[in-house]
Formats: sequence, structure tokens, C-alpha cells
Amino acid sequence: MNIVWNSFHGRFSDNPRALWERLADRPGLRHTWLADRAHLAAFPPGVETVDIDGPDATAVLEDADLLIANTHTEVAWEKQPGTTYVQTWHGTPLKRIHRDVLWAPEGRLDRLDGDVAKWDLLLSPNAVSTPRLRQAFRYDGEVLETGYPRNDLLSDPRSRDVAARLRAELGIPAGVTVILYAPTWRDDEVFADGDPEVPVMLDLVELSRRLSFEHVLLVRAHNMVTGRSRIPNAPSVRDVSLYPDVRDLYCLADVLVTDYSSVMFDFAITGRPILYYAYDLDRFRDSVRGFYFDLLPEAPGPVVSTTADLAAALGDLETHEKAYADRYATFRETYTSAEDGHATDRVLARLGL
Repeated sequence: MNIVWNSFHGRFSDNPRALWERLADRPGLRHTWLADRAHLAAFPPGVETVDIDGPDATAVLEDADLLIANTHTEVAWEKQPGTTYVQTWHGTPLKRIHRDVLWAPEGRLDRLDGDVAKWDLLLSPNAVSTPRLRQAFRYDGEVLETGYPRNDLLSDPRSRDVAARLRAELGIPAGVTVILYAPTWRDDEVFADGDPEVPVMLDLVELSRRLSFEHVLLVRAHNMVTGRSRIPNAPSVRDVSLYPDVRDLYCLADVLVTDYSSVMFDFAITGRPILYYAYDLDRFRDSVRGFYFDLLPEAPGPVVSTTADLAAALGDLETHEKAYADRYATFRETYTSAEDGHATDRVLARLGL
């Protein structure tokens, strides 16, 4: 069986990676990853890759028995009879997606609809997301509510080993608090003419200066803006945007700071604090993308809009954890009930692998 893998247009990460890890040594399977040349170093030695933006990608896809992707496969190819296309997607949606968005570049959604038409199976992380995914993609095929394979690690004792390894790799001493800052992207910035720099709107140096405890800020730019944001060079700030997989960073982080990214739902599995730096909440909600639900009454942690307020919230985490405990429990029950560490098992069982 020929299996082709695609994660975030050519990375070695996410749900496809988690499924591949279970199948990599299985006899009778040939694996080919669609790879972005800028991210080739992240692929393990010996893994077969094909340039996702090169001419061979089409041939590989048209020879596939099974394609597993976590986002649209933006390659020109004709799906062959007998090919199965599994779309894992990559997050519980707070922000509107595909046909539900408030704005998109002309022609983009029509083009992506061609990919949706090839899907045979769509994974959903939870029951709340299933109707939203169906509606957004205008998809009436099979949906499997499995949770996400990438998140199985977060319920596994091995996550502690991953955290220890990564702490050593990054040179972070024991006892230093690890803050992961992982914001989402803004459509009007990403699709602006000329691909201008996308500014980081959180003053990371000022935030670090205001914090009174030993810490390191890990900054994870969204894959849609990787390389377009300038991360300051400071002792307490590390740019981890090119680190292959955010799931490992979840294992390491003591606290998450985000805005409207679906990382909030994944990280909630850990039970660790989540804070929101939502400097453009009204604009993002009302004119950039739109939301499926009101964040403010459901957020399992404080929502702030200034660097000073974020520093204050980070400096008083214990108080906020107590204040948001009930809301956090409800958030986890609503969005992470399927994340029991066995999503990979359920997906592979459905595929007969």
C-alpha cells in the first residue's frame, strides 16, 4: 500500500505525523511525505520525501492508495479510482473557517473546494465541532469523531520524557517557568500584497522585563506566517516557530498564552493555565474572521489586551487558576472529552490498519 502524507503544506508534524509513527515500521506499507524544502531537516533520516511544490508531487498523489493530510492539499492532481483521502484537519475551530469566514481572497475558497470534493473521511476532535466542520466545508461525507492523534501524547506518561528532552535541547534550566506564546494568524496580514512583515503585537521584551520570576518565553509563530515575523533576540525569548511539532512544546510548557488559536483546546488536555492576549478581539471577531462562539464567557483563563495586564496575570497564576477552575472544567468537558490517548487507535481501526 502506498501512503502519502501531507501536514501544513510540507511539514513533518501534527496528526499525520502521529499516525505515521504508528505505521512507520509496519510491513507492506510504503510512505511518502510531501515536503517543503525549507522544512526538510525536520524529517527523520531515511524517510522518503517529495517536493510538495515540484512536479513529482502530482505523480506521487496519483499513485497513492491512501492520502492522509491535515489541511488542504494544494497540489494539482487527479484522484484515481481506489484512492482514499483522509482529512484529519488540525484544530477545534473557534474562529470561522472556509465558507463561514467573513472574508477571503477572491477565488481562494472555490479553489479549495476542489480539494474538499476529494475527501472520503474527515476527522473531528469533538461533537461540538462536527456540525461546524460539515457546514464550513459543505461536506456531507463520513465524519469520525475520534479526538486528534497528535494529542495522544498529552495523555501518555511519555510526555514527561519529551518535556525533559526538549528542555535539555533548548538549554532551559530546571525550575525555570516555560511560557509558550502561540497566536493565530490574521487573514488581512497573510494575504496582503507583497508578503510584508507580520508584526508580533506582543512586546515580548517588555513582558519579560515585567515578570518577577525565572522564565523563558517560547514564541511559536503560526505556520501561515513563519518567517514573516521578527522575533526579538533576547536572553529570555526563544523563537520556536521552526520546531517541527507543537505537540512537543505543549509537553514542555508550564503555561500557554494565545489569542484565538485552536492550540487552546489542545493545551487544555494538560490542565495547565491558559491566558489570552487578545489585543484585537473586536476587529478579529467582527471583520477579520468571525467566531463560532463568544470567547469571553467560555475562556478558561483571563483575557487581556495589554502587555502590562498579561504580565500581571502571569505573575498571579495561582489566583487565576482558582478563579477559573469551574470554567476550565466545563471547557475541558466540552472540547476534550474524546482526547483519551487513543485517537490513533480509533483512526487506524477505521482504516483497517
